[in-house]
Amino acid sequence: MPTYEYKRKDGSTFEITQGMNDPKLTTCPTTGQPVSRIISGGGGVVYKGSGWYVTDYKNNDKKTKAAAEKKQNEPASSAKDAPKKADKSKTNGNASA
Repeated sequence: MPTYEYKRKDGSTFEITQGMNDPKLTTCPTTGQPVSRIISGGGGVVYKGSGWYVTDYKNNDKKTKAAAEKKQNEPASSAKDAPKKADKSKTNGNASA
C-alpha cells in the first residue's frame, strides 16, 4: 500500500498509508484539522540486503563446490568417455545394407 503525504491547515505535514482505491483524507485523523494531499518526491526504491539480481553470483561458491564434488564422485570410465555411435538417421537418405 502506498504512503501519502498530507499537509494540515497549520502547515505541518504527516504521512499515512492508504490503499490506492481509498478516498483521500479531508481531515487529520489526530487533530481534526482540514488537510490537503501534497505531491511528494516518493520514497523511491529501497534496496535491502545483499544482492538484488540473479547474476550477482549469490550461490556461485555452492554451485562450484557441488560440481567439483560431483566430478570427483564419477567413476573413471563414465558415459562421457565412451565412443559415440554414428547417428544413421542424419544420412542423405542413402540406405546401405
